[in-house]
Amino acid sequence: MRIDKFLKNSRIIKRRTVAKEACEQGRISVNGKVVKPGAEVKVGDEIYIQFGNGSLRARVAALTESCRKEDAAGMYEIIE
Repeated sequence: MRIDKFLKNSRIIKRRTVAKEACEQGRISVNGKVVKPGAEVKVGDEIYIQFGNGSLRARVAALTESCRKEDAAGMYEIIE
């Protein structure tokens, strides 16, 4: 699954266009590498997201094409 789509489906970032822009600005890395919006993620990958005033490190736990709001938090595990 594409990183921008994963971030949107897991509700880490609310809109896919915002996730795409964050990737293009170099604020998202997967397993230590800065990625483009089309980069593929798989279960077990570590995602690092740099927000304006903070950051988030998460591990991909599941990949689902669509899920309810209640199930979205199960797609990732917060590391930091």
